[in-house]
Amino acid sequence: MFTRLGREIMIAARQGADINANFALRLAVERARQANMPKDNIDRAIKRGSGEDKDGVEFVEILYEAYGPHGIALLVEVTTDNRNRSLSDLKHVLNRNGGSMAEVGSVSWQFVQKGYITLAAGQRDYDEIFMLAADAGAEDVIDDPETMEIFTPREALQAVEETLRGAGLQIEEARLDWVPKTPIDLGRDESLKVMNFVEQLEDLEDTQSVYSNLNVTDELVASFDVLDS
Repeated sequence: MFTRLGREIMIAARQGADINANFALRLAVERARQANMPKDNIDRAIKRGSGEDKDGVEFVEILYEAYGPHGIALLVEVTTDNRNRSLSDLKHVLNRNGGSMAEVGSVSWQFVQKGYITLAAGQRDYDEIFMLAADAGAEDVIDDPETMEIFTPREALQAVEETLRGAGLQIEEARLDWVPKTPIDLGRDESLKVMNFVEQLEDLEDTQSVYSNLNVTDELVASFDVLDS
């Protein structure tokens, strides 16, 4: 986890080491802090990414497009210092599970990038948070017993995040996600197979995030957690 967070910080720090002026870096650092990443690790990653540490390894971001079992579409975000290793590892998992690489653009059109913010539930009245978020550009606010989820257009993530924070709300997470335009429903066994496959991709050394167009319900998550334990 610290390795992945460190790479995310390094990539974001290329646009500047000032957290207040670099929104992407601020989000990456906040995620690292929430994961209890040591401050020295965070500072070192910022220096490497910004070029202050001349001995830092050069990392690149790559978005791979692929198909998994039962034709499920996949986007795999990778941050790596070795493209050949990343591609080889990805192909190995795909081949082992009946998946395949896809041509550039053949999968990504099925997704749209959106901002995603979570708040701990119970901080304020739902209607108040909804109005704050909507006025700042949010598309949807979903209330849940434990977490409130807020979805925004890609370009509105920063404005919504800063509005909520300025109103004194505690933000658990703020990030950009690839959201499927049309989620696909599969049977229970097929869905669990795909979820296991996605977990294998997530476990690869260079993987940052994996997105699929599988419709993952709460019931599927509960079933998978039982199998995974």
